[in-house]
Amino acid sequence: MINILIVGSGGREHAMAWKIKQSPKLNQLFIAPGNAGTSLLGTNIEVGVSDFEGLKKAALDNRIDLVLVGPEVPLCEGLHDYFLVDKSLQHIKVVGPQKLGAQLEGSKDFAKEFMVRHQIPTAKYCSVTAETLSEGLAFLKTMTSPYVLKADGLAAGKGVLIIGELAEAENSLKEMLDGQFGVASQKVVVEEFLSGIECSVFAITDGKDYKILPVAKDYKRIGEGDTGLNTGGMGAISPVSFADEIFMNKVEERIIRPTVEGLQKDQIPYNGFLFFGLISVQGEPMVIEYNVRMGDPETEAVMLRIKSDFVDLLIGAADSTLSEKTIEIDDRTAAAVMLVAGGYPGPYEKGKIISGLENVENSFAFHAGTNYRNGEICTNGGRVIAVSSYGNSMQEALSLSYKNAQLINFEGKYFRKDLGFDL
Repeated sequence: MINILIVGSGGREHAMAWKIKQSPKLNQLFIAPGNAGTSLLGTNIEVGVSDFEGLKKAALDNRIDLVLVGPEVPLCEGLHDYFLVDKSLQHIKVVGPQKLGAQLEGSKDFAKEFMVRHQIPTAKYCSVTAETLSEGLAFLKTMTSPYVLKADGLAAGKGVLIIGELAEAENSLKEMLDGQFGVASQKVVVEEFLSGIECSVFAITDGKDYKILPVAKDYKRIGEGDTGLNTGGMGAISPVSFADEIFMNKVEERIIRPTVEGLQKDQIPYNGFLFFGLISVQGEPMVIEYNVRMGDPETEAVMLRIKSDFVDLLIGAADSTLSEKTIEIDDRTAAAVMLVAGGYPGPYEKGKIISGLENVENSFAFHAGTNYRNGEICTNGGRVIAVSSYGNSMQEALSLSYKNAQLINFEGKYFRKDLGFDL
């Protein structure tokens, strides 16, 4: 029996807490900082994800055996490394890569160099800094419209521009290098645009072996028909119809296995999750980006489909025994619908009282941005609650999630009603 600390406060962390809570291997569960939903499954600890000193104290005070890091920021800031070098923390297992491996998400340039080095299929690219602007402008001229510009560093999902006109792309490149996204865009990756349909493939690894988790598709745009601004994600569906056995065999052979082997060849220690943001270009998978943690809102669908003991997989990833573990997948479809605050992803208000959670039936309400105020559950983020359901088909899972989404209310609530339209 072990004590687990989940680092994070979103829907991903609530869904993981829900799954972890089912394990016979769990003794006590803590979440830092957590939200109103996670407080029903374990003990929330008021510590921010980047407060390493605070996390150290929480881990020692609560006799934590294993830390599961949810978001990318503390991984890129070196939380795992912090635990490894502190003598009082070295006995605690951490699931999530060290700082070097976290660069697969923390630096687009690092990730592209890695893919090219290990012959992993991805879009043609050129990395540009202020000093090499002329090379970047020349590379843009060799491309056809639309043009893709990506800030090298973490920009909270906002650092990618897709631009139709060459002149506008040239101007945007200069603006990005001038600090449009702060330090994140001191270097910019200019990429060819790939046309196709996207999906999210997840694996858990101990650095040598890996297990492939359920595939999902998320919906980033705020508006129906994939229109409007990009968000952190408006919902997700798992499985994905086009990611069939033939496609997934290609993914494993050309992308997952070469990635794990590449990490070993490059002597990059890595354990935790690998998230492959893929695009199917006429049935051929290519990598758009790597992430070094589970996706959100994909996790709120994926966790429903893991039948086996999730804690067993976490232990396997933490102590290099993943080859001995098994993963069992539920055949049913899972669909998550995200309820967001009015105005999101632009300016929005927090502190709106949420009602109707007690009316939800046959779905799971995973809290993304919630907290307690004066004993009431209130909104505390742009993405507020993910309503997740099982179904024997995508339509069945979605209709159940939509039905329950109608029952939860807060001022300004909005959700997309067209998820799965492209599957």
